[in-house]
Amino acid sequence: MRAAVIVFPGSNCDRDMAVAFREVTGAETTMVWHGESGLPDNVDIVGIPGGFSFGDYLRCGAIAANSPICRAVVDYAKSGGAVLGVCNGFQVLTETGLLPGALMRNSNLKFICKPVDLVVETTDSIFTSGYGKGQKIEIPVAHHDGNYRATGDLLAQLEAEDRIAFRYAEDINGADDRIAGVLSSNRRVLGLMPHPERAVDALHGGTDGVAMFKALAESLVSA
Repeated sequence: MRAAVIVFPGSNCDRDMAVAFREVTGAETTMVWHGESGLPDNVDIVGIPGGFSFGDYLRCGAIAANSPICRAVVDYAKSGGAVLGVCNGFQVLTETGLLPGALMRNSNLKFICKPVDLVVETTDSIFTSGYGKGQKIEIPVAHHDGNYRATGDLLAQLEAEDRIAFRYAEDINGADDRIAGVLSSNRRVLGLMPHPERAVDALHGGTDGVAMFKALAESLVSA
């Protein structure tokens, strides 16, 4: 398995994601600077990490979404490539249009940093097939703008198409329908605010993120 992790000025979870890919899946992982115009050859998955790309100026993820590498990521995703966007990466994916909706300021206007319970809403994706539907898992969050917002019609569409990947077990940031992560229409792109890459080592407090990375390895290597 070959993974590429995008690095923006202000990224602070890029190494975490690279380590998760390497340690859990054994993936050959390449760090790709945002100014590059293309992805490495034969990449199986692209990871867009958390952090504060470009200092979150203008709007979270908005400047990063216009970096040269993001044009390559959009083309890659539209050709059927797999993309995982975590936290700021989720914001970047909405800004590029690869995922619908928007991430707004948390309803309490405070930065939230703690482990939270998530409910797995679908197992029908390369990201979630290692979990059970309705399973409760604990994954850490660290965000100020994780309040997922969408129109009523979009929320209904996401529900009807089984594209809500995870929900918060309890409301933590005001997100519509407690949505923590959503899938693209082809189910090959996942954006989520919680950090599964920070939940792959027991010494860090939990391992509920391991199943996601193992599922990716099994799905992408067999493909």
